[in-house]
Amino acid sequence: MNKERDDAQIADQVEEIRESAAESMPMGARDRMREAVKPKIKEAVAQREAMVDAITREPVKGAPSDPSAADSSRITITDVRQHAHVNAYLEAANANLKILGYTEHGRRHASLVGHIAANVLRHLGYGAREIELAEIAGFLHDIGNSVNREQHGQTGAVLANHLLLSMGMPINEVVTVIGAIGNHEEERGHAVSTVAAAVILADKSDVHRSRVQNEDPTTFDIHDRVNYAATRSFLRVENGSARTITLELTIDAEMASVMDYFEIFLSRMIMCRRAAEFLGAAFLLRINDVPIL
Repeated sequence: MNKERDDAQIADQVEEIRESAAESMPMGARDRMREAVKPKIKEAVAQREAMVDAITREPVKGAPSDPSAADSSRITITDVRQHAHVNAYLEAANANLKILGYTEHGRRHASLVGHIAANVLRHLGYGAREIELAEIAGFLHDIGNSVNREQHGQTGAVLANHLLLSMGMPINEVVTVIGAIGNHEEERGHAVSTVAAAVILADKSDVHRSRVQNEDPTTFDIHDRVNYAATRSFLRVENGSARTITLELTIDAEMASVMDYFEIFLSRMIMCRRAAEFLGAAFLLRINDVPIL
């Protein structure tokens, strides 16, 4: 059975389960569905981890002529990544959210968000230090989940404030980072700075099959279905005559529809549009090569 037909069959079975009770499905059929989905998630995770590892081996760099890039006393993204407390926060955050049924919010997501946020500012021509602060803020943005999911942005900002001050980061830079962390949630966040805007765009663009931690498709919620259906996500930044930031998604329509995507991500797309506008750019969305926004 080819991959497309296999996914279509899984989608049909998941729909049948949603219309009836999952418990009424024969155990053997449920086991077969799990066995079909599990290797696909593992494959996606392995590919994503390899990609993230490759792109984050070196920090995103700004222009070499920027004097802030040569300041050896600054706190770098490498310093933050190597801090034992940060790793503990990220591990606890993901463990907590996995228990609650959320998608992956650990080191892989943190690393990718930091990298994307920094690249957004790099492509738009911002300075080297702003780029590095965006990578730091993106890497730390979800550490508040180690305490509680509710208002994790504000909690994370408090944790990051203590951490970065203890590392010797100047207060003006700490304020920039914690402002971005505290404003990345769509329920209460705003693009209050270039760094905050970049983190918002990076965080909301990480929609991908590899983030699904639930390997049982019979219990997928809409977040699992949409992320499982997303086989590619890429945030394209163009700084030409038309200054645009485009989220490009490839979604398996057999697993989730475009309407499913908007059901859970509409508020996030509105937040991305406002963040892009703060950076002087237009936000665009393409799903399966079709312009949506």
